[in-house]
Amino acid sequence: MTKPRLTAFSVLGLTGLLVLTGCFGPPAPGPATSSAAPGPTAGSTSPGTTASPTTTAAPTSPATTSAAPTAPASAPPSSAPASPPPTQEPTQEPAPTTGLPEQVAPLTIYYVAVGDNGVSGPRIGCGDSLVATTTAPVRFTDQVGPSVGTLLANKSRDVGMSGLVNVLYQSNLSYVAGELDGSTITIWLTGQFMLGGVCDVPRAKAQLEYTAMAASGATSAQVFVNGRPIDEVLSLK
Repeated sequence: MTKPRLTAFSVLGLTGLLVLTGCFGPPAPGPATSSAAPGPTAGSTSPGTTASPTTTAAPTSPATTSAAPTAPASAPPSSAPASPPPTQEPTQEPAPTTGLPEQVAPLTIYYVAVGDNGVSGPRIGCGDSLVATTTAPVRFTDQVGPSVGTLLANKSRDVGMSGLVNVLYQSNLSYVAGELDGSTITIWLTGQFMLGGVCDVPRAKAQLEYTAMAASGATSAQVFVNGRPIDEVLSLK
């Protein structure tokens, strides 16, 4: 009688298991099919979506259009430097105003023959003479500046073995400008005179005036030092 009971319980147990397997069995394939569904949609939509990004890649052309504005932005700076050259041209106008062609020639510089009493040249000061000397050929357009500048740059008292004297050798003077008005040449200097005595005053003045006249072809000369006439400046020596 115990065997039939065991058989009944076993039948009931098997039946319960079948019911449970029937409940849990179907849901298992469900997720497999749902996971398969996204696969095709991803595969089918991915080509479509890749096609649309390629069309969105076209908006890279605005980047090229934005690069275009940078080109005109660089153009104005290139045009800006073009304006200074016209301002530099007027600075070169003073050269043509001289109306003198460029040439190469020796410069004429005047020095003093002390005690010569006008024998070797124009008589000046304390019984002295002015004597013209020449330099090696020099290139110039306006001869006044190079001639006076050469005289002022000579820092030797004795002019070689000639016996001539340069009384301006200790002076600290610089040539600034010159102007020819008719037969009168006017030159402007800056600096200070350093002379050796009273007789050096007319000697220094004559050296400057005759050197400027020889360079310009004038017959008279005016000299200004620091904006003052040379006679006024030398009167204090």
